[in-house]
Amino acid sequence: MSPAAPLPALETLVEGVRSGHRATLARAITLVESRKPTHRAQAGALLQALLPQTGRAIRVGITGVPGVGKSTTIDSLGSHLIAQGHKVAVLAVDPSSSRTGGSILGDKTRMGRLALEERAFIRPSPAAGTLGGVAARTRETMLLCEAAGYDVVLVETVGVGQSETAVADMTDTFLVLMLPGAGDELQGIKKGIIELADIVAVNKADGANLTRAKAAASEYRAALHVLGGREPFWSTPVLTYSGLTGEGIAPLWDEVLRHRARSEAAGAFGTRRSGQQVKWMWTLFDERVREKMRAEPALRAQLPGIEHAVAAGELSPTLGATKIAELFGWADG
Repeated sequence: MSPAAPLPALETLVEGVRSGHRATLARAITLVESRKPTHRAQAGALLQALLPQTGRAIRVGITGVPGVGKSTTIDSLGSHLIAQGHKVAVLAVDPSSSRTGGSILGDKTRMGRLALEERAFIRPSPAAGTLGGVAARTRETMLLCEAAGYDVVLVETVGVGQSETAVADMTDTFLVLMLPGAGDELQGIKKGIIELADIVAVNKADGANLTRAKAAASEYRAALHVLGGREPFWSTPVLTYSGLTGEGIAPLWDEVLRHRARSEAAGAFGTRRSGQQVKWMWTLFDERVREKMRAEPALRAQLPGIEHAVAAGELSPTLGATKIAELFGWADG
């Protein structure tokens, strides 16, 4: 949707998304990704209208170190799910140019089979500096895909980082992919990432790598035994598979379903979804505050001086934050 393009009628967008019309879904996603105030208002109305059709999909976050084969895994897993009759949406958060903010958009080309499937929808989105490599509107995009009838949503992130909690906070199952040959990789695992994992899977368990993959899985299991699980009702399993050959993909999906079933039986599924909704609301509120700060000329004029004083050590960060709050009229006490 170009800036000059007229906004489609809300009813047209709602009905098009509900009917699963791919071009309309793509336009709706572009609308919710827009930063223009007029688009934001219509996006809010669109999401509210589609809310009853959302929430039924299985949401899976997938992360892993660069080179672990996330896109290959999703290509294989998505093809397996489509063969079972599912409709699969892939939200591939693409690395962005630090200079222009543009997306490289390479994920679609790395998912050769899925890209040709009528029952698959792949949406690369530029991360654009968003915390954890999660595009600012990934959550809204997920809801639109659910309303369009996609019953499995896979969210691929740029890679393992300190903010991957953003993915865990918008999905039902968080899958962490690992490479064969634990050794050095095991030493480099971020404890926080493993503690967030609902499932750990070692990729490239094929050919000469098979023995190394099994050894890595054994070491990860030992590490998880020490760290403990994310939830009291679930012991994080460690599997081996090959995204290239598809070996082990079916058992991997079975673990996703088993985790969902256990979560529902324990009463944790609804609680987790509800908590995610509230956290999402506050994230959007924080974003609005920052945008208002950038948009108000009077506020924007004073911010550089405050930042300079803090950077120069003339003003403490605490007092700097207080001064910014006072610009909004938020006085302490």
